[in-house]
Amino acid sequence: MPFEDSLALQRSVFTARRAGLIDHVFMLLEHPPTFTIGRRHQARRHLLVDENELKQRAIQVHEIDRGGDITYHGPGQLVGYPIFDLTEWYQDVYRYLRDLEEVLICVVADFGLEAKRIDGLTGVWVQDEKIAALGVKVSWWVTMHGFSLNVNPDLRMYHHIIPCGIFDKSVTSLSNMMNKEIDMGEVSKLLIKHMARVFEIEFEEITLPHLMKRIL
Repeated sequence: MPFEDSLALQRSVFTARRAGLIDHVFMLLEHPPTFTIGRRHQARRHLLVDENELKQRAIQVHEIDRGGDITYHGPGQLVGYPIFDLTEWYQDVYRYLRDLEEVLICVVADFGLEAKRIDGLTGVWVQDEKIAALGVKVSWWVTMHGFSLNVNPDLRMYHHIIPCGIFDKSVTSLSNMMNKEIDMGEVSKLLIKHMARVFEIEFEEITLPHLMKRIL
């Protein structure tokens, strides 16, 4: 799904969730090549290519209202957008980020890899290489944006940015660590399983048209 379409969808779901018209929603999808830039001061300086090269490579750039710096989204990467009312769990953004990290750590562990947190750096790491990034927005305790997990992305795309504004660490993926292509459907199922466990909820899978009917 193009990033701008997913952002419009998130906003519609957010409004409906805040009004109590729908239950919590967890969207899991892929984007075409896109750089998103968060609210961190001077984050755009970490984009290393000019407008001409972006057009030649058909890469979109969006400045958005989540926390954090610059990151990449693209094919082979799973992006998760939980639209949750945190008052049904807690009112603690720090804990919410740690819970999302716990989900991602468990998914990576299911592939036999040891993932971890690094003090002072939001995200999930394998051997000091970042495998999952987080960036969220919370308004009236309802969440938007979320996380990205590198499954089979083209890691060369990260050469065009300073990922998350971190100069001294690199980025990896499940396929890079495992030296093989990883089934995206399998990873999706694991993400849903661990989201359900960590947040102690049950998910019902629905189609996009079905979701839009609930919103409208």
